[in-house]
Amino acid sequence: MLSIMKLPRLVTINQVPKVFHEHGIISGYRNPHSSATDCILSLFQLTNETLNIWTHFVPTWYFLWKLVSMVLIQTAWQHAFTWPLVVLSISTCIYPLASSCAHTFNSMSPRVRHMCFYFDYAALSLYSLGTAVTYSAYVFPDKWVNSVFHQCFIPVALLNSVICTGLSCYSRLGSPFLHPNHDVVKRFPKCKSPRFSKVLRLLAFAYPYLFDSIPLFFRLFLCEGEGCTDNDANFFHYTHIALAFLTGFLFATRLPERLAPGSFDYFGHSHQLFHVFGILGTHFQMMAVEQDMLLRRPWLFDHSLPINFTNSLGVSLLCLLANLIIILIFSLPLISAPIGQTTKHKRQVKAH
Repeated sequence: MLSIMKLPRLVTINQVPKVFHEHGIISGYRNPHSSATDCILSLFQLTNETLNIWTHFVPTWYFLWKLVSMVLIQTAWQHAFTWPLVVLSISTCIYPLASSCAHTFNSMSPRVRHMCFYFDYAALSLYSLGTAVTYSAYVFPDKWVNSVFHQCFIPVALLNSVICTGLSCYSRLGSPFLHPNHDVVKRFPKCKSPRFSKVLRLLAFAYPYLFDSIPLFFRLFLCEGEGCTDNDANFFHYTHIALAFLTGFLFATRLPERLAPGSFDYFGHSHQLFHVFGILGTHFQMMAVEQDMLLRRPWLFDHSLPINFTNSLGVSLLCLLANLIIILIFSLPLISAPIGQTTKHKRQVKAH
């Protein structure tokens, strides 16, 4: 049946380079030198990446539908007050699409794998900035509106997003300023501190979220008396926060596959669950932000900072440009590095 369908043959953890290894995942790996066609065909066979791809690819279309309906049907682009929500909606389309593409094509080669996830990390950073833009516009508690922290919030969030993109890319291969003759792709699997790389990446993901959520945490858990913005959106905010911490827990602990290596290779491993709960969290976040925008609109018009191109669409475009530059900087050593033993290893995989 495999030969009739011409689906790529799967291999085990012992048949792929260390850079492809996933903790607790033993089987279901694709050939580490697959063609683009093989990667696309693998979408329709069961591998340890299949659900990682579909759990983000399908929601991309849901968020795209929300974006199109908002911009075209509700004509959100005509009103500056709704621009922050448009920014968040765009980022919620980009990050799951970038993730699904990264998981689809990362088995083409070690260097392609690194570059795929560079785009994935940049998309997450753009999403974190989209969160900050909408929180600044609609979510800040009444007590903090127009405060010094509120005025500095978006510039600091932009800086955080750029720094964290750099840190997460750095966690894969280290400094991009390497001698062009160094085989950085081959060098990374021999890194003496892979655990440090994982911790660095976790911090790069968690820090922007925690900073962006400071006004929300204060509003929900610390604020007392008047000006705490207690409305129907709070239920959705609580749900989003619970799901966000659950996704962080799954990413950090690698449960359940850590407890039973090989038992969750295809279904139920932590990255699949991470994707599912992350998307659900984004959905509830969008609902919360939309509720705040609608319920607080009259008050925010009178009291909050004016929304304009600079603090909504403009800052997002600046973040996008900065992240693309970071990706280029980290990708250049990969592009210029010698292939090394790529061909030899490819023959070894086929021999198995």
